[in-house]
Amino acid sequence: MNIALAAEHSVTLDPITVEVIGAALSSIVEETGEALIRASYSTNIKERRDCSTALFDVEGRTLCQAEHIPIHLGSFIGIVPQILKMHPVEQMRPGDVFVGNDAYAGGGTHLPDIVLAEPIFVDDRIVAWTVNLAHHSDFADRGHAHIYQEGLRIPTIRLYKAGELQKDVLDLILLNCQVPRERLSDLRAQMAANRVGVQRFQALCKKYGTAVVLGAGKALLDYAERKMRAGIASIPDGTYRFNDVFDNPEIEGVLPIAVTITVTGDEMRLHFESPPQVRAGINMTYTALLATTYYMVKSVVDPTILPNAGLARPLTITAPEGTILNCKHPAAVNGRVQTCQRVSDLILGALAQAAPTRVSACTNSSCCVATFAGEQPKDGTIWVYVETMGGGAGARPTKDGLDGVHVHVTNTSNLPVEALELEFR
Repeated sequence: MNIALAAEHSVTLDPITVEVIGAALSSIVEETGEALIRASYSTNIKERRDCSTALFDVEGRTLCQAEHIPIHLGSFIGIVPQILKMHPVEQMRPGDVFVGNDAYAGGGTHLPDIVLAEPIFVDDRIVAWTVNLAHHSDFADRGHAHIYQEGLRIPTIRLYKAGELQKDVLDLILLNCQVPRERLSDLRAQMAANRVGVQRFQALCKKYGTAVVLGAGKALLDYAERKMRAGIASIPDGTYRFNDVFDNPEIEGVLPIAVTITVTGDEMRLHFESPPQVRAGINMTYTALLATTYYMVKSVVDPTILPNAGLARPLTITAPEGTILNCKHPAAVNGRVQTCQRVSDLILGALAQAAPTRVSACTNSSCCVATFAGEQPKDGTIWVYVETMGGGAGARPTKDGLDGVHVHVTNTSNLPVEALELEFR
């Protein structure tokens, strides 16, 4: 089999075709997301919907992400490039599925978020990737001084090879989990969701032609870039700085954090400053910083921009390595979403100086997580229940804020009390 990455062919596309294919790509990721939620076993996915789905092109650029959890983009944008770095393309086959979660060797942002990525083949060529992520609420009672205490680290390895499950890999994962039955069922749900993504994308290529679909994907990236540049250009040129502090139960005292945003024409540069990384689970990987920044800038500049890699082209995002906002191995990262929420408010604080009518007020600036674990009295099996609590969303320029909701990069649902009583009584 002659396997290669499908090149972007030069085809003439009309705007209507591009729009239709763009809508189809959005439909694919939404459908794969619903398939994952409906097929899952754990309450964290089937009830709280703590999962995400996306499509990527052959080079690992985001084509489309479902409207699920913004922070999950941080894992997505890391895993496909990591796979391409670690595994020769010519050795990939239809039915290969790669799994990973590690913040340093698996393209992830914290260990509970396990990603499954599958190449999509058309005519013996990889034309795209279907990717999904599920937060596996399993690693309870862990320390968070460094990454080795936070759970099982999975590099980008094959879980399926040419459609055949690698049972030794699965057994290794399950042996390190406290609730293996849930993990097995949720991983099967993720696999089923990926199969939906493969089939729908292949059907799209069959209907319109692979060259047209790939050309439309490229056009959609360019369109998102143009929209982002137009939105940035509408913000007055200048340098805007905002300083804040961050406190957390895992650390003593408060930590100073800051961002300096420079707008020049149709480009924006964001430079973040923070203390050195700490022996606590509040550090952020660079991809987590990217995901948070992309989401926040998009929401202020133009919320209608397509959620693909094109929107990132006019943005330059920097932070000193080895700091809380851009940590390096072996920093602990389990609670990185707490820090992401503070970064969100940093960006709003800076951009409020440039575009006050476009930003909301500060939110509750947190995502409080409660984890409970115990044993079932009937058979002694372990159960783990995770809940994340929302808070107040900041007021808009012309509207009040909202009470008791998740804000910014989290966006999960709460667990209904009926499901809680049914699953964990």
